[in-house]
Amino acid sequence: MARSLSPLASQTLKLLANSIKTHRIRRGWSIQELAQRVGVSHPTIIKVERGDPSVAIGTVFEAATLVGVPLFDEDPDVRARYEERLRTELKLLPQAARRKRIQADDDF
Repeated sequence: MARSLSPLASQTLKLLANSIKTHRIRRGWSIQELAQRVGVSHPTIIKVERGDPSVAIGTVFEAATLVGVPLFDEDPDVRARYEERLRTELKLLPQAARRKRIQADDDF
């Protein structure tokens, strides 16, 4: 059964897929060449370029990186600072999200 994505997630996935395809073509690489570089099959790259949500995110990111699609910021120092900020924030947040239990008022 195909899962349903929110409109924003779906649009973003299509944008990334089209960016990967455009950058691959600009480099003059065939689908097979990109597949070999990523270490996946030809049909997997077709799925990547169609924005198929069943493809592993690591595979999509690797394809994007190899063809030159910028992920987050191109400057490694900026990415490192952002990652450190997120790590710091995660240390300050609770370990798990918990729903507060609501006591039912059953006094009638």
